[in-house]
Amino acid sequence: MYIDTHCHLDASEFNDDRSAVIASAQQAQVGQIVIPAIGRSNFSTVRQLAHSFDGGYYALGIHPLFVGQAADEDLDILAQEVERALDDPRFVAIGEIGLDFFVKDIATGPPRKRQEFFYQEQLKLARQHALPVLLHVRRSQDIILKYLRRFPEVGGIAHAFNGSDQQADQFVDLGFALGIGGAMTFTRARQIRRLACRIPLSSIVLETDSPDIAPAWLQEDHPRNTPGQIPAIAQALAQLRDVPTGEIERGTNATAHRVLSRLAA
Repeated sequence: MYIDTHCHLDASEFNDDRSAVIASAQQAQVGQIVIPAIGRSNFSTVRQLAHSFDGGYYALGIHPLFVGQAADEDLDILAQEVERALDDPRFVAIGEIGLDFFVKDIATGPPRKRQEFFYQEQLKLARQHALPVLLHVRRSQDIILKYLRRFPEVGGIAHAFNGSDQQADQFVDLGFALGIGGAMTFTRARQIRRLACRIPLSSIVLETDSPDIAPAWLQEDHPRNTPGQIPAIAQALAQLRDVPTGEIERGTNATAHRVLSRLAA
């Protein structure tokens, strides 16, 4: 059994065949799929979708690229939704939250101060309820880490990690797992591949970020990523580390259950 710790199954790219995509993942032995929210508009969507199939789980949060469209009151609504979800066994984390400094044009990317405000407030919410977080860390690892040091009780996953060795070690030291997915399958992704070999499996989880970050073998003809790609991603990681695929499966599952303890329950 495999776990996809980050999959946007509610995305419009799946509107025509969502049930088939889920069935294909289940046939590929992907037994647990975590669906993170991106904002107020899809809180109920991810919850309902997670409850619609065996092995579906969800997270609630406001994505950094959507804070420009969010009102301050959305944080209050998020807090209410989290309170409501605490007794729901399908609810596993606060996410997707974090910072994105890749988009530098103020016309297309939310202002940095706005992102940091929403990020900090959501870390407070995670601490309040002893919940892990699913972190978006694109070009923002150092600032992400600065805030995490203020909230040492909070753990979780640094999703789609693509930072330096030093940054990776700092996340690991804080108890976080690094999310490894399709980007690792490209030979040109040397830093990610080096980290995928060096970081212990006790700090690695598998993810797809579907429908995005498709692995190398899907790029030309089928650019849409799906959760059913997890076993092949695991195999690619096993080849990089020169270990049996079963070792990757067991190790990353154990890590996912450590950082997202509600999955283990």
